[in-house]
Amino acid sequence: MLDVTRIKADFPILGREVHGKRLVYLDSASSSQKPSAVLDAMDRVYRNSYANVHRGVYTIAEEATSAFEAARARVARFIGATAPEEIVFVRNATEAINLVAYSWARKNLSEGDAIVLTEMEHHANIVPWHILAAERGVELRWVRLTPDYRLDVAELERLVDGARLLAVSAMSNVLGTINDVRPLADAAHAAGAHVLVDACQSVPHLPTDVRAWDADFVAMSSHKMLGPTGIGALWARRELLEAMPPFLGGGEMIRDVRLDGFTPNEVPWKFEAGTPAIAEAVGWHAAIDYLDGLGMDAVREHEKTVTAYALRALEERFEGRLHLYGPLDPEVRGGAVSFLFDGIHAHDISQVLDEDAVCVRAGHHCAKPLMRTLGVPATTRASFYVYNDESDADALVDSLVRAEKFFAL
Repeated sequence: MLDVTRIKADFPILGREVHGKRLVYLDSASSSQKPSAVLDAMDRVYRNSYANVHRGVYTIAEEATSAFEAARARVARFIGATAPEEIVFVRNATEAINLVAYSWARKNLSEGDAIVLTEMEHHANIVPWHILAAERGVELRWVRLTPDYRLDVAELERLVDGARLLAVSAMSNVLGTINDVRPLADAAHAAGAHVLVDACQSVPHLPTDVRAWDADFVAMSSHKMLGPTGIGALWARRELLEAMPPFLGGGEMIRDVRLDGFTPNEVPWKFEAGTPAIAEAVGWHAAIDYLDGLGMDAVREHEKTVTAYALRALEERFEGRLHLYGPLDPEVRGGAVSFLFDGIHAHDISQVLDEDAVCVRAGHHCAKPLMRTLGVPATTRASFYVYNDESDADALVDSLVRAEKFFAL
């Protein structure tokens, strides 16, 4: 089990008080906090070896390039990639998915082709495909949910029949549902479709092996796994990257430019136009080192324990007055816990909790189609991570008791 007291001490912001109370941060599904190791690594870059990468031949430029490419290799190892060149640095998972939509999909898909999505997808894995459908006449098909908030795979074989792509989240940012990617990928591949996995929620919380998933594309972000904002990655099979046209044009992504055209760089650099997020890559490297130091198996076991505790406490304290959305079995879900009181808006709950320095997210969580399936406009969401323990779950429950009493007046 994780030593959460020690872990909390690694995060400077968790020593802060808000409204005179200790900060209880329960919004890691949106963006995680950063340990000192990440902050220090980025500070060292800016203080000691900041320069642009891949260009200068002077010492600090070579140091910056080496650190940047070491970060790429670190990401590759963390997710089980075959080689660093399979990792394309992007701003976030949203850009990674858009890269696939604008490069691979626009080259390979045309009117009459189909893409299979699920009702639990984040807007980042829906809107790019709506844009493509409007532009190219591509059909969108949907995997529905079961009453216990899992994917209804009974119709999967029919849905992927004739499809070109299955795009699915590995873990729902609203429901916490963990999807078993490999059977989904097997079904898609058997039908001749490629598979894109939105792993933004799963990579920070579960041991990840993209080869075991047998995916074709995987999108992830640094900021949800203790790293900085402004950097993420697309992992893809190298042969797919080789065949895909560049996404953005400009400096760094070229090998040659002439008046009559240009020759793109090798992968992955042909997709990395312009000056990249150099210090952020180093920070992401440090975040991965921190997580590996904890052990991803230990991270997963800790989150199961804390989430199970929180779910039990919520059910017992509110006795049906609070609706929980997502599987109740911690074995098949992550630490994002969405809930709603009858007659109290999710945003109002979040505002009252803030008075107790309890940070939760309220809204549609960039998943409006899912909200419509659930029949609600919004939920309040508490999400647990490595720096949360049972005392944080207790603080959540106690604050919710106060909020319910407040709105009953």
